[in-house]
Amino acid sequence: MRLNAAAIAVFAVVAAPISAAHSEHISDFFDRAWEADLKASPISASYLGDRRFNSLWPDLTPNAIAARHENNRRFLTEAQRFDRTELDEHDVLNLALFEREYRERVENHRYRQFLLPLNQRGGIQTTDEMVDSLRFETEKDYTDWTLRLESFGTYMDQTITLMRMGLAERRTHPCVVMQRVPEQVAAQLVEPEKSRFFEPFLSQPDTIDASRQAALRTRASNAIKTVILPAFERLDTFITDEYLPACRDTVGAWALPDGKAYYAKRARDYTTTGLTPDDIHDIGLREVKRIRAAMQQIIEQVEFEGTFEDFLTFLRTDPRFYYDNPDELLEAYRATSKRIDPELVKLFSVLPRMPYGVKPIPDAIAPDTTTAYYSRPAADGSRAGFYYVNLYRPEVRPKYEIEVLTVHEAMPGHHLQIALAQELGDLPPFRRYGGYTAFVEGWGLYSESLGGDLGLYKDPYSKFGQLTYEMWRAVRLVVDTGMHHKKWSRQKAIDFFKANAAKTEYDIINEIDRYIAWPGQALAYKIGELRIKALRARAENELGDAFDIRSFHEVVLGSGAVPLDILENNVDAYIEASRAP
Repeated sequence: MRLNAAAIAVFAVVAAPISAAHSEHISDFFDRAWEADLKASPISASYLGDRRFNSLWPDLTPNAIAARHENNRRFLTEAQRFDRTELDEHDVLNLALFEREYRERVENHRYRQFLLPLNQRGGIQTTDEMVDSLRFETEKDYTDWTLRLESFGTYMDQTITLMRMGLAERRTHPCVVMQRVPEQVAAQLVEPEKSRFFEPFLSQPDTIDASRQAALRTRASNAIKTVILPAFERLDTFITDEYLPACRDTVGAWALPDGKAYYAKRARDYTTTGLTPDDIHDIGLREVKRIRAAMQQIIEQVEFEGTFEDFLTFLRTDPRFYYDNPDELLEAYRATSKRIDPELVKLFSVLPRMPYGVKPIPDAIAPDTTTAYYSRPAADGSRAGFYYVNLYRPEVRPKYEIEVLTVHEAMPGHHLQIALAQELGDLPPFRRYGGYTAFVEGWGLYSESLGGDLGLYKDPYSKFGQLTYEMWRAVRLVVDTGMHHKKWSRQKAIDFFKANAAKTEYDIINEIDRYIAWPGQALAYKIGELRIKALRARAENELGDAFDIRSFHEVVLGSGAVPLDILENNVDAYIEASRAP
C-alpha cells in the first residue's frame, strides 16, 4: 500500500549531525522527501489526488532509476544525521520509520526488481484504469490527460527497454504468468473512441466551450490512434516474439540471480520480522492443522456424510452456493456492506469520515485477478474509497465467502484502517499514505475474526467461508515459501491449496499465479494477524475486566500502519496506562 517511488531531488550531505535547532525542522525534511517521491512517481501522485503531475509518466530510463537510488541514499544519510536528543518522541518514531523505509529502498535496489515492471496483475497494459480515479472537471484536467496520451509511446518504450534488460540478466517473470499478458494487451487494441483512454472525453462539463470540447476529443482520438495503439502493438510484438520465448519455466524466486537472498529479504520486509522462510513455512503448517480441525467441527454440525475432500467438492459444485448472474452477485456484496456499517460502533469508538463504495472489477482484468480488492480514497478527499468485487463467472464466486470478504476489504478492514490513517493529520504524509503490509493486511485478516461480533457468520456455511479465508492465508505461508524457497512446483502448490480450502479451482489457480508474480507479499497477512491477535490476548489477560475492545482498537489503529514491533510497543504502553490508578 505504500508508495515505492524513490526521491529525485539532489542536495548536499553535510558531515556533522544535523541539529533541529540549526537546520530545517524535521517536518520540513519529511515534506521534502515526500515531494521528491511525488515528482518521481506522478502516477502515484495522481491516485492520491495531487493534480500537479497529471500530464506526466514516470521516467523509467536506467539513468533516472540510478539517480533515484542515489537520492534514496542521500535522504537516508541525511535522516541519520538528525540529533534525536532535540526531537520529541513522536518525531523520533517518525524518523525511525523513515530510516527503515529508505534503508529498505537502498538495500533492495541490488535485486533490480525494476526490470520486472509488469505482470499478469497489472502494469502499463492496465494504465487505462486510471480514468476511474482521476478527476475530470476542468479543461486543464482534459489537457493533462491528452498530454499523457501523447507521451505514452515514450513510457511504453522505456518499459520494454527495462524488460529487455531483464532478459539479458535472467531476471524475468515465469512464463506461466506472463502467458496471460498478451490477452490483456489485445484488449487495448480497439477503435480510438471505444478505448477506455478516450472515456473521459465522452462526457465533458458544460464549463468547457463546445468548440474546445470538440478539439480535445479530436486531439485525444488522434493520440490514441497514432501513439497508444502503436505502443501496445509494440508491446504485443515484444512479449510474443522476445519475452515469452526467453522467460523462465521455473516459478520460484530462488531461480533469479541472488534469488535465495532476495526471497529471504522479501520475507523480512513484508512481515517486518526476523522470521526466515523456514520459520514461516512451519508456522503455516501449524495454522493449517489448527484451522482444519475447526472446519471439521462445521462439517459435523451440518451433518454432512463424507470426507473433508467430499465436503469441499460439495461446496464448489452445488448450485445453491452460487448466483446465476453478475448483477445478483454485485447486489449481494452491496447488501452485506450495508448490514455491517451500523454495527461498527460496537467495536470502534472512532470511525473514518470518508465513505466507500462497491464497484465491479473492470472486465479487462477480471479473468486474471483475485476475488476482490480495495482502492484507497484520494488524499484530498475528492474520491471515496472503493471495494472492487470480481463478477467474472459468478458460477465460481461462492455466496459463503461474501461476508468474510467484505469485512476484510471494506469495513472494518481496509477502508476503516486506511481511511483513518489518512485522517491522522498530525502524522507526516509518508506515514498517512504509506505503511507496512504486515500491518495493513494483518489488520484486514484480523477484521475477518470480528464478523461474528458484527452479526455475520450465523449460517454455518458462511462460518465455514470465514474459516476458508483464514485457511487461505495459512496456506499462503506454506505455498509461497514452498515455491520460492523450497522449490515446489506450481502444481504442488495448487494441489496443497485445493486439499485444504473450499475456494474454487479457478480462484486457487489465480491465487497461486499471484504468489508466483509477487514473491513474499502473501506472507504478510497471517503473520500480521497472528501478532494482532496475540497482542489482544495479552491485553485481555493482563487487564481482565478493565479491557475495553474499543480502546484496544483505537490504540492499534491510532498510529497508522506501523511495523509489528512498533505496534507491540504501542499495545504494551496501553496496557501499562490502563493499569494506572
